[in-house]
Amino acid sequence: MSHLPGQGPDLDALALRVVRAVHETGSITAAAAALGYSQPAVSQQLKRLEQRLGLAVVERVGRGVRLTEAGLVLARHAVTVETALDAAAGEIAELQGLRSGLVRLVAFPSASATLVPSLLARMKQQHAQISITYLEAEPPEAVAAVRENRADLAITFSYPGDRVDPHRESAQGLRVATLRRDEMMLVLPVGHPLAGAEPETGAPVDLGGLADENWVAGCPRCRGHLLDLCDRRGFTPRISYETDNVAAVFGLVEAGIGVALLPALAIESAGVRAGVSIRATTGQDHRTLHAVTAARAERVPALAAALRAIAAIAQVG
Repeated sequence: MSHLPGQGPDLDALALRVVRAVHETGSITAAAAALGYSQPAVSQQLKRLEQRLGLAVVERVGRGVRLTEAGLVLARHAVTVETALDAAAGEIAELQGLRSGLVRLVAFPSASATLVPSLLARMKQQHAQISITYLEAEPPEAVAAVRENRADLAITFSYPGDRVDPHRESAQGLRVATLRRDEMMLVLPVGHPLAGAEPETGAPVDLGGLADENWVAGCPRCRGHLLDLCDRRGFTPRISYETDNVAAVFGLVEAGIGVALLPALAIESAGVRAGVSIRATTGQDHRTLHAVTAARAERVPALAAALRAIAAIAQVG
């Protein structure tokens, strides 16, 4: 075991274990038998230790050996060192067996009422000793939290062609795994000409048919995606109302104040109201859900378990 200048004698756990065994058994042969080593191997360990220390560790007494003053010092501290190593080994074994661990989770708001509760419930059922903390944040902040080691797992989303997608430059060097598509759905008032006869059935709607409507929009990235989609249809939406509250969006649409475009997960988080009609778009517009972690994070047992759980939950959705 190497050491820095001025750090003190070069000691290692095996050497301490050998010294302790010699002290307890009274001979090198008996110490070797107790440790499961050959007698020459134990003698070599002691010789190398004495060379590193520049002091004798054992001395002959008749047919046996006993520890010198330096040897007694090492034997006394060996108990503490071995106890600490055994404790560390036990904790590592618990982690390897998924009996403990901590996962710091962060996810966007609409996941808070859908994916996150399902993940926490599954982890509690399958890995009850793994602790999970949770913080809500939009994707840019969530990716930054993983990069800065303030979070272990971030559930995020991205839009196709998003020019400020946080999973590009800011996620370089991180592990970004795709979970699934999340369809973008139109939210229209019941009775709207494009809503159809039934609130939750009907043909997909072309955004171009809503060019003259007032729109309700949410967060800057969601609003930017709406602007991009409408631009492709040849118009600029008239965004008259802005809110991230899905229930508020439903209330405005139900009152006939405007129309909106929401991810299916956000709609699921609030529950559909009787006065609104949900329609797919003809362009099959969607966003993609991701799980973001540090590179090689799957090697951490607790985090690997959480990744398996969120992947399974996302597939069900």
